[in-house]
Amino acid sequence: MAYATIEDVEAGFRTLDTSEQTVVSQLLEEAAVIIDAYSPSAEEDAKKLVSCRMVRRSIGDASGIVPIGATQGSMSGLGYTQSWTIGSGGSSGELYLGRVDKILLGRGNTIGSGGPLEGMVRQDA
Repeated sequence: MAYATIEDVEAGFRTLDTSEQTVVSQLLEEAAVIIDAYSPSAEEDAKKLVSCRMVRRSIGDASGIVPIGATQGSMSGLGYTQSWTIGSGGSSGELYLGRVDKILLGRGNTIGSGGPLEGMVRQDA
């Protein structure tokens, strides 16, 4: 179940051609799985927004010059060199949750720890 539609992704971004719409439809389904694995109890509006952000980063803008989500980059001239650093550990074309996405889903900037035995502890004992 996707949290956003193709029209949601296009809104304020760019018009997608037919082949891109097919890809975006599948990416929205994958984004929903990633979001649910990370924060299943997040608000529906947040899930929709984060889905759109993830898919837009994955397909990129029409220019293809600078990957969406790049935090650093460089270009050269005649010898042709191009280098980009993608924030939050993702890569160009990949679905990933950025720092802001995690905050939107209610799980960013938290400090804590967990242990492998937490699920085995009985509360009624």
